[in-house]
Amino acid sequence: MAYRIERDPLGELKVPADAYYGVQTARAVENFPISGLRAPADLVVATIFIKKAAAEANAALGRLERGVASAIVQAADEIIGGALGDQFVVDVYQAGAGTSHNMNANEVLANRAAEILGEPRGAYARVHPNDHVNMGQSTNDVFPTATRLALLLGSAPLVAAARALVESLARKADEFSDVLKTGRTHLQDAVPITLGQEFSGYAACVRAGSDDVAVASEQLLELNIGATAVGTGLNAGDDYRRLVVDNLARYTRLPLEPAVNLFRVTQSMGDVLAYSGAMRRLSVELGKVASDLRLLSMGPRAGLAEIALPAVQPGSSIMPGKVNPSVPEMVNQVCFQVMGCDTTIAMAAEAGQLELNVMMPVIAWNAIHSSTILREAMKVLRLRCVDGIAANQARARELLERSTATATALSPYIGYAATAEIAKESVKSGRPIRELVLERGLLDKDRLDAILSAEAMTRGGIVGAGEAGGAGQAGKPGETGKAGEAGKAGIAGTAGKAGRS
Repeated sequence: MAYRIERDPLGELKVPADAYYGVQTARAVENFPISGLRAPADLVVATIFIKKAAAEANAALGRLERGVASAIVQAADEIIGGALGDQFVVDVYQAGAGTSHNMNANEVLANRAAEILGEPRGAYARVHPNDHVNMGQSTNDVFPTATRLALLLGSAPLVAAARALVESLARKADEFSDVLKTGRTHLQDAVPITLGQEFSGYAACVRAGSDDVAVASEQLLELNIGATAVGTGLNAGDDYRRLVVDNLARYTRLPLEPAVNLFRVTQSMGDVLAYSGAMRRLSVELGKVASDLRLLSMGPRAGLAEIALPAVQPGSSIMPGKVNPSVPEMVNQVCFQVMGCDTTIAMAAEAGQLELNVMMPVIAWNAIHSSTILREAMKVLRLRCVDGIAANQARARELLERSTATATALSPYIGYAATAEIAKESVKSGRPIRELVLERGLLDKDRLDAILSAEAMTRGGIVGAGEAGGAGQAGKPGETGKAGEAGKAGIAGTAGKAGRS
């Protein structure tokens, strides 16, 4: 391999001749051959947006020669458009704060900008990584700003994927609104419910999780770019800070703002932790839905089999014809990973000291990774599973008719103790609840038929007493699934600022 020799404060080092990165990136590659993981594409793009915004701001303030600034901006636009992605080579696990990532961006931009101006790579006289590309910046304001921007850029697609899944679940709630089945608590038979009501709960749970993500994203709008090393803004200034944030808002179409307190946003990754916590909540809600789909579809002969999931692949290498709930199984694993990423983020966020959290690289990678896999898992769950779920109405009715939990509706009429005796006798003898009540002369036939109506039980209230109490949303699963669609939209929805002070 052909090399060129570059120098930094530590001395000389060989750099691949065709590389756009330089000596400090090459040192990081040598120092940190840890995981093979590289900076996520969104983090790279966010970092390049910052460099572009800074070049334009410095040129406007007369600090940076306009020709150099234009070359940096052109190089940045090329990278944002997809060029030179293979030049971002620093491992995720690197020196604290993300200095190597920042210098990787500085060097790639400097060399490409110099090339645009007719200079060779590695000769930094015209465009220098530190003096020009990094002008008015520090890793300590670039990296947290890039992390926030990367998460904000991913927030709208994440929430959109969640809300598309919500709508799919809500459509199933409508489709299954007349499918009576046994409710279950503690994995034991409980009072009747409709499959539609069950799915309306799933839709509402995922919507609540997506609302949390949208609202939490608003905390990421405050940027500390211009804070430089410790929050004082040394070598930057208020005019520079305002211009950079305005430029970033223009590029991203996000309502970005300079941080109210630069020291807070430089010291703390708490806002990213809050966003990660919202993703964790969404993953918990999503994982519960995936687990329930596995339970409801178990069988098909020796289990519940109240629903059938679409077959997406053969389920066994040894048992012909076996079909597994492959997509929900994948979703569960993704949810576990998101929870693990959140734990890492929490520990790393707590580990900041004094004026800076040096654990930012691992925080950024885990947060962006969570956002990506959660988004894609919800897409696959919707398209390859939920949209194709079918109800087994006959099986659901069969299991409901065998359940003794319908006896619960008798309690207001014959008391808890007598109802318990009837239920125990039904389990022991296998005789229906209705038959035992009539045999004991506790209620007349017409009254009993009204009370033991499974459909009426799903509407709440005192069954057989002509009351409609408790019906509301429980009788309209489609509406339950769609409730609150316009609420708490946050950045990912309407770019509003509700709840911010």
